[in-house]
Formats: sequence, C-alpha cells, structure tokens
Amino acid sequence: MKSLLASTALMLAAIPAHAEAVKYTIDPGHAQVLFSFNHLGFSEIFGMFSGFTGDIAFDKEHPENSTVSVSMPVKSMITGFPARFDHFMSPDFFDATDDEMVSFVSTGIEVTGENTALITGDFTLNGVTKPVVLDAVLNQAGMHPIENKEWAGFDATTTLLRSEYNLGAFVPYIPDEIPVSISIEAMIAE
Repeated sequence: MKSLLASTALMLAAIPAHAEAVKYTIDPGHAQVLFSFNHLGFSEIFGMFSGFTGDIAFDKEHPENSTVSVSMPVKSMITGFPARFDHFMSPDFFDATDDEMVSFVSTGIEVTGENTALITGDFTLNGVTKPVVLDAVLNQAGMHPIENKEWAGFDATTTLLRSEYNLGAFVPYIPDEIPVSISIEAMIAE
C-alpha cells in the first residue's frame, strides 16, 4: 500500500497544477495599430504603426495569466502624407528622436467572455506612461495552415486622450480623444 501511495504521489507531483503560458512572438507582417482623428470637421484622418515587435505569453487554459509586451519606434508611424508625418514629428507634437519608442506592457487581464478580455497595461507615449485598458478579442488560436505551427490572432480597441501625453496641440479644433484599433497575429516562439 505504501508503494502505491508513493507512486501516486510521484505521478501527481509530475503533473503541472495548471497549463503554463506559452511564448508567442508578434508577426511584424501582420501587426497594425490604427488611429484616426477628425480634422477640423472636414475629414477623418488615419494613421498607422506597422511592422512592430513584441511578445505574448499566452495561456489558453487560463488567459488571465497571459501577458503582452510590444514596442515600436515613434518614427515608424505611417501617415500617408510626408508633410503630415513631418508635422507630427515636429515640436508641435512628438519632437521625436530616432530612438524614441511607443510601448505597451500588460499589468493584468480580466477575462470577460469566451474570447474576450480587458487587458490593463502601462502605455508609454511621448515620454509619458499611463495605465490603459484594451478591449481585446481572441480571433483564433490554432495551427496556421501555411506556416504549419501554432498561431494566434487578436484585435483590441481603446481610446487615448492625446493631451495626457503632451500631444494636445490644436484641441478642441482637433479632438483630444483618439480612437485606436489594434490587430495582431503571433506565432509560437521557437
């Protein structure tokens, strides 16, 4: 009887209490952060960050134990118009150096549904770090049909107040609130 109990205890000790988070790397070819703002009531202007890097520790069984960390150079911003890009990089807005980064590091995840969660994290923009909540959706997780490895895709939204990041030029003529949409794919790290 003692050997049966000892064997059972050893077997149970070898079984993890819960699944571990698995490291995924963001696919820079399928990662975008889109933002928009109304320009003096005349048009909606769009911009994007793309091709950025980051890591996700994704726990499928317990998503609340997952983490995400991403960063991108400010000067990787795509505006579609060189004069607008130059204005954004001027002292009116970012006054950005070549090595200035935008970053997000999660600090907590609240699961809100089968494929949804609120991801809280520290968002750093223009030298200012503030807590931000991303309203996130897991689009799909599974085997990538072309790459033949585990893959995951996520979308998220949030709204930033640009004045909180010392980017409030021309408020209220150009709104302070900037809606942000994020779509990323990530592959299991090798």
